[in-house]
Amino acid sequence: MRACVTGRNGEGKSTLLKVIAGRLEPDTGEIIRAPGLKTAFLEQEVPSDRPGTVAEIAGSGKYISQLELNPAAEFNSLSGGMRRRVLLARVLADEPDLVLLDEPTNHLDVASIEWLEAFIRRQTETAFLFVTHDRAFLKSVSTYVYDLDRGILSGWNCDYRTFLQRKADLQADEAALWARKAKKLAQEEAWIRQGVKARRTRNQGRVEALRKLRLEFANRRAAIGTSTLRLDTAAASGDRVIKIEDVSFAYDGGEPVVRGFTADVLRGERIGVIGNNGTGKTTLLKLLTGQLAPTAGSVTLGTRVEMAFFDQLHAQLDPESTVKEVVAKDRDAVTVGGVTKHVFAYLSDFLFTPERARTPVKALSGGEKARLLLARLFLKPSNLLVMDEPTNDLDVETLELLEEQLMNYKGTLLVVSHDREFLDNVVTSSYVLAGDGEVRTCAGGYAEAARLLRRVKVDKEFKVDNVVKDPKDLTDLKDPNNAQAAAMPAKPRKLTFNEKRELDALPEKIAALEQEIADIESALADPAIYANDSARAKSLTARLPLAREELDAMETRWLELSERA
Repeated sequence: MRACVTGRNGEGKSTLLKVIAGRLEPDTGEIIRAPGLKTAFLEQEVPSDRPGTVAEIAGSGKYISQLELNPAAEFNSLSGGMRRRVLLARVLADEPDLVLLDEPTNHLDVASIEWLEAFIRRQTETAFLFVTHDRAFLKSVSTYVYDLDRGILSGWNCDYRTFLQRKADLQADEAALWARKAKKLAQEEAWIRQGVKARRTRNQGRVEALRKLRLEFANRRAAIGTSTLRLDTAAASGDRVIKIEDVSFAYDGGEPVVRGFTADVLRGERIGVIGNNGTGKTTLLKLLTGQLAPTAGSVTLGTRVEMAFFDQLHAQLDPESTVKEVVAKDRDAVTVGGVTKHVFAYLSDFLFTPERARTPVKALSGGEKARLLLARLFLKPSNLLVMDEPTNDLDVETLELLEEQLMNYKGTLLVVSHDREFLDNVVTSSYVLAGDGEVRTCAGGYAEAARLLRRVKVDKEFKVDNVVKDPKDLTDLKDPNNAQAAAMPAKPRKLTFNEKRELDALPEKIAALEQEIADIESALADPAIYANDSARAKSLTARLPLAREELDAMETRWLELSERA
């Protein structure tokens, strides 16, 4: 089983996992575990200080290798994403029967997320129960949904896409039911308040029914209000927000993280910074915002730029301060968009009740901390919004609302994110880092950046002495007697007759393979296959990652042939 737990921030999803893991005891009831059950738990928070090397913490060399970790590296020297990989390797090392994952994709780069998706889908003997707000991950992995809504946990025997539709239908039915009950209550209240003559003859059964209806409404746990995030945009900046001229940067004399990058960030652009962990995304963001000085070149802010910054590690939040103090210090009101509001009213836009607003930061869930940081950030008028992993821990509803606000934002956006749907929905262009120091640019979001990274990978495989050649021509370049050929840039070779036929056939093959993958995912999403046809389930599970690899190779080949054509 691959089950996810859905629900809003603060509903208790992480608490539920901790109770199941035995780290918290339930107030009532009991947890019954199978004899000898081996459980592993990946917590949401990444430790800020944990001594030891990767090998000492992760344990198994198998997963250290698969997650591309350096076993000799000190844990405390790693980035947030690499630390997350180490903790994931530790969880998987003992080969548990039940794996509990609390926001497993937080801080992971896309390559690690896709590896984790494929790994989980391949497991037929291990059960996974996870909390995540990564919509692409949910759609790819989950075959069962537990929905935690207003304190009630319900199970949905379907994949995540089907759950969304069924939950929407259920909510519509629930709203219609309560609307009918509200109308009935109003009618009965009017009846009970009629004159003396009517009261003398009133039906006692009807009075009792009214009392029960009143009690039902009093005990009703209504849906929590909708978050109403609103970005406060400052006056417009100049047309050119940031001028980047031949910028390079290296740490302590090491290899350049950024090499010779030149670009202009223009007003109104929404730029995603995309790449795997360790390629320099956050470093680039700090260079562009003046938090780091380039080793060479220059970064110049344009005129009238007012910047606001979102930090992925929530370092701007004092754990001892209350939610209210973080937003307004000792004041009772805040001003946003020229309108003064009571601080509790403003915080209610971010789903904080007055009681929760008096809670210290250290008691908040990860999602609540993210919402609190957004609440403080949005009070600052800006025309340049810089966000480092803003989607971590946000519930789906808040995430979709944030997307809407960012798409309507009149200023300029720079954002680092590993959320594939978020990038595709929000950004208009991307800075793509492949780990070689070069910053490449492309239009669009993650889908376009992924294609660019695949092309870079192909180029690297066939590059010798900085000359890109067809694989058949590599032997010529390695011949020491052919120095002249090696020194000359290669001309693109025209397609042969067979390559033209191959190019014509590839779209149909790609479409067929995409359909096969979709059919396999649909079949594996049905829990019945594991009970009724375990052999087929095992076969399909083994076939799926191979089909994905074939698809990736076909797309790469199509790009190569298309460019030469």
